Amino acid sequence: MNEFTKYVGLDTHKETIAVAIADAGRTKPRYYGEIANTPEAIRKLVKTINPSGEVVSFCYEAGPCGYGIHRQLTGMGHDCAVLAPSLTPLKPGDRVKTDRRDSESLARLHRAGELTAVWVPGNEQEAIRDLTRAREDMKITERQVKLRLGSFLLRHGKTYDGTKSNWTQAHFRWMEHVKFNHPVQQIVFEEYVDTVKQAQSRVKSMERELNRVIDTWVLAPVVKGLMALRGVNLVTAMTVIAELGDISRFQSPRQLMAYLGLVPSERVSQTLCNCL
Repeated sequence: MNEFTKYVGLDTHKETIAVAIADAGRTKPRYYGEIANTPEAIRKLVKTINPSGEVVSFCYEAGPCGYGIHRQLTGMGHDCAVLAPSLTPLKPGDRVKTDRRDSESLARLHRAGELTAVWVPGNEQEAIRDLTRAREDMKITERQVKLRLGSFLLRHGKTYDGTKSNWTQAHFRWMEHVKFNHPVQQIVFEEYVDTVKQAQSRVKSMERELNRVIDTWVLAPVVKGLMALRGVNLVTAMTVIAELGDISRFQSPRQLMAYLGLVPSERVSQTLCNCL
């Protein structure tokens, strides 16, 4: 028995949304058309397809457009599922892919209950997640520029033979005395060094922000609990909890481990079985 009278599939893009509607029952989904990806257009769509004011169930695949559509639709009192694209069923051999067909497929599968929804974070949770991801992006940039500088020095026979590790104060003091014969190469070297220092500064700035917001975050007790484990610092704990969100949404430790991909599974093909 269907819970809603209409199931709406949204194939979202940066500027447009393809819309298809599947009525409760077994009728074929109908293509509504394409609308602009704006709050005003979405509000108008809801009023047009649902003049009686009944609760409608929407769905769209998670992607770069984020959760704004979900928050708007649920704020208007409707149901909305944000789907895991990798878990959307596909017909074997179906190679035709258009916005219309995608929206119709979403509406049909959503009505049949064959789609898997992802957990949607709240505004605060998403903000903390953005912060931890930004810090990780800055750390990746730092590693990249360090690698480029190290390769540049190695290519020109400038090797650090100090007793301290690379990128310590002693290492930077050594680089202050590195000189190149050609002025252009000296400029390149100094630019690389400045870029490394700037990248390090950005990482430290992000980490200071993590320390600043931790006490105001509703999941701070969970973060501090993780930090009680050996080897888990603030950055690691906040990153883990920012990605997981509210752990109470998992019904068991096994479900949490499955979400993290840590539960082993068996996959033996019939061909392998015959060989054995």
